[in-house]
Amino acid sequence: MKKVILVRYGEILLKGLNRPLFENKLISNIKKVIHKLGKVRIKKSQARIYIEPEEDNYDFSEALSILSKVFGIVSVSAVWEIESDFEVIKKSALEMVTELVERKGYSTFKVETKRGNKRFHMDSPEISRELGAHLLTNVPNISVDVNNPSFIVYVEVREYTYIYSEIIPSVCGMPIGTNGKAMLLLSGGIDSPVAGWMIGKRGVEIEAVHFYSYPYTSERAKDKVIELAKILSEYCYRINLHIVPFTQIQLEINEKCPADQMTIIMRRVMMEIAEKIANKTGSLALITGESVGQVASQTIQSLAVTNEVVTLPVFRPLIGMDKNEVIDLARKIGTYETSILPYEDCCTVFVAKHPNTKPQLNRIKLSESKANLPELIDKAIEDTEVLTLNSLM
Repeated sequence: MKKVILVRYGEILLKGLNRPLFENKLISNIKKVIHKLGKVRIKKSQARIYIEPEEDNYDFSEALSILSKVFGIVSVSAVWEIESDFEVIKKSALEMVTELVERKGYSTFKVETKRGNKRFHMDSPEISRELGAHLLTNVPNISVDVNNPSFIVYVEVREYTYIYSEIIPSVCGMPIGTNGKAMLLLSGGIDSPVAGWMIGKRGVEIEAVHFYSYPYTSERAKDKVIELAKILSEYCYRINLHIVPFTQIQLEINEKCPADQMTIIMRRVMMEIAEKIANKTGSLALITGESVGQVASQTIQSLAVTNEVVTLPVFRPLIGMDKNEVIDLARKIGTYETSILPYEDCCTVFVAKHPNTKPQLNRIKLSESKANLPELIDKAIEDTEVLTLNSLM
């Protein structure tokens, strides 16, 4: 009997003839994220991936935690791999259940069986019934509860048999690196990290750009965004964070453009800079955390005017979500507590009291023409700082 990790995946199974490409990419990503824990053997069999440590004292708990953040994985379990022999199954299950009852004080259980090996002489209901009876007879102070058990004894009969008691959900989606690369406009707020996570979940590699307005925003505001990028890198492995000095551009807009147009003009400049950096990095789309109607720059009219300044597709995965939905997801992925730290980002600098919520493109372009934006944009890109946040190190 040896302990291994069972990895389940879901959407990849729908990929038809391309399925091996996605499976192999998922295996490659798994190797990347757990390599630092020690040597392992990885095998694929019957729409499952099995990870077998080659070293003693392997940290299964840490491995399961890391794998629960790998896009493409549905769930993971630490399992016992044994011979597909019913006497061996009974003995191994008894050892596992006895240990669980003693350690955790469980009092009720049920058995769930999947028989992938149709040559096995017992079917799934028979295995569950006979194994349950064996455990009832041999484990003191335990009873069966099929509706609300303290724990479940899972049995999968395949080429080998796997028994376990815990299924840890993962993040699902598609393996990172199977759907190109995109550039995330990353502020210090709640929305944009969630938007980046959602697009990363579809297998897209993430680069990020942040606009930094020192001294109007503090070093702590910059550090906050770096921390958000670090958290995202736990799911996306490596993120290059492009920190763009934005102060002079904002001062120019404040001085030369009408106050009620400042927000939309600033947003257009951000999109233009993000696209230029995206083109340099091979990113094929932009990602924002915008939601229709949330703020003045996110009305349909404002979004249309913003889109006009770029040619790359703009992904807005939060577009129809309300704030509470976004907050719930931010909490789930671990960005919320960092996002709410009280350090301003550049979007809070020079905010108009009454911004134009229905901007007209011709008037916006006329106002932009009065400012020296092209030269300042080139200078900002030239002075951009690039940090690499890498969870694999």
